[in-house]
Amino acid sequence: QVQLVESGGGLVQAGGSLRLSCVASGTIFSYDVMGWYRQAPGKKRELVATVSRGGSTNVADSVKGRFTISSDNAKNTVHLQMNSLKPEDTAVYYCYFARLGNYWGQGTQVTVSS
Repeated sequence: QVQLVESGGGLVQAGGSLRLSCVASGTIFSYDVMGWYRQAPGKKRELVATVSRGGSTNVADSVKGRFTISSDNAKNTVHLQMNSLKPEDTAVYYCYFARLGNYWGQGTQVTVSS
């Protein structure tokens, strides 16, 4: 089993920044991929950014140049630095962990006001 604990969401004005963090714990000692997805009201869950254990990243076009994903393999931790936030970034952000299965965090709300 894997438990994912997210932190860092909140309310910010457009143009501001937030940093999300996710720590994985449990009986799995490493990961294949960790990252973030988001879901806005009335929309499907979508990829934001992921990072593999080897360091390869996959970043959505809509956030390229504004969001940066980083990880700490030893701590099974992933961070998402979000800069130049826009109202359309408003969503629930979910931590994602893949190894011997797919796991999701409970989500953290990010609200960007105009």
